[in-house]
Amino acid sequence: MIHIGNVRTALLNWLYVLRAGGQFVLRYDDTDRERSREEFITAIAEDLGWLGIDPHVIVWQSRRTGLYDAAVAKLKAEGRLYPCYETAEELERRRRLQLARGLPPIYDRAGLKLTAEERDRLEADGRRPHWRFRLDGRQVTWDDMVRGPQSVDTSSLSDPILVREDGSYLYTLPSIVDDIELGITHVIRGEDHVTNTGVQIEIFEVLASRTPTFGHHNLIATTTGEALSKRLGSLSVRSLKEAGFEPMAVASLAVLIGSAEEIHAYPDMLSLAAHVDLARVSVSTAKFDPHELDALNARLVHRLIYAQVDERLTRLGISGGEPFWLAVRDNLAKVDDAAAWWKVVATDWTPEAGIAAEADAGFWAAARAVLPGEPWGEATWGTWTDAIKAATGRKGRALFMPLRLALTGLDHGPELKRLMPLIGRHRTLARLF
Repeated sequence: MIHIGNVRTALLNWLYVLRAGGQFVLRYDDTDRERSREEFITAIAEDLGWLGIDPHVIVWQSRRTGLYDAAVAKLKAEGRLYPCYETAEELERRRRLQLARGLPPIYDRAGLKLTAEERDRLEADGRRPHWRFRLDGRQVTWDDMVRGPQSVDTSSLSDPILVREDGSYLYTLPSIVDDIELGITHVIRGEDHVTNTGVQIEIFEVLASRTPTFGHHNLIATTTGEALSKRLGSLSVRSLKEAGFEPMAVASLAVLIGSAEEIHAYPDMLSLAAHVDLARVSVSTAKFDPHELDALNARLVHRLIYAQVDERLTRLGISGGEPFWLAVRDNLAKVDDAAAWWKVVATDWTPEAGIAAEADAGFWAAARAVLPGEPWGEATWGTWTDAIKAATGRKGRALFMPLRLALTGLDHGPELKRLMPLIGRHRTLARLF
């Protein structure tokens, strides 16, 4: 399940499209047969849709292997792709030996030194080659949209494996071929791809006349510094949705943490896009604080109009309409919290007996005696409390707190001038001692 860090990447691309024009491409890198399952594809589409990302183009790499086969043929013809026969265990032993000798653990290009007879003998023994791209071993430079001028020395890197022993493709080649074929102009992704970009630019230059513009944003970690993980479910979009957070609260925080912009909960993507500048994104790791999301979400909920929540309130079994929403909205952290206030308003219950001790019997008798008749409106609360004050001499907290406790069972909550008409005279009278 995609997490808040994956979403940061998707959102930065989506918001860039909204500002600059163009098309957002959702590409399923599904060449890993073991890890690519239909339920993951469905979940990705649903999670992006919940956030408000509506891709212009959707492609599946598993359906485009003909393009990759043609690219492999070109790379082989130009002498840039060569077969290697080492097993994973052999490569690991070599890596450890190099480290023990104080050498960088990069591939020694043993595959390039094999003769045709040696390759035939290895294949006769049942070995199947994986295929590596031969790097130039030079300084590869580009102007990064986030990080400015960047340089990667490919002589310090292993020649990357592009094709597995079974003929399937790893991430690198299909992504480059798709970028070329789809006319991708801008690639915005995490800083963990910076080194990959140096490698990929070399492959781009063999296969095409131009490379995309790259931007590498900072990554997100938890407040304790742990990296996020799809496999572990760290802060997955699905879990945040199920927890009742608003999509724009999630989007606003995912995009704006780790940037020079002040963090606000923006109501829609266009207003968020206006405040996203890739050049102002920090290069330091951003820390995702769930408590910050709580606060952002509450501020966003407090601005939602009834039309934005009416269907959700209906699903919660709430039929109080706009008057109820306006009465409770400012006291909610999440829309689903309205259900608790609907229970206060619309169900028959009596307060705990201990609440009676908040005032004497004369106070409760006066409160019942001067309770106005219906119809009720927002002025009813003031009329009633003025009458109780005149009858008992109570004022301030001594007047209002016993009534709030009796009517709601809580010592805090929405303004009673709005809540009391929704509770109604019958239920109000039943809750008075």
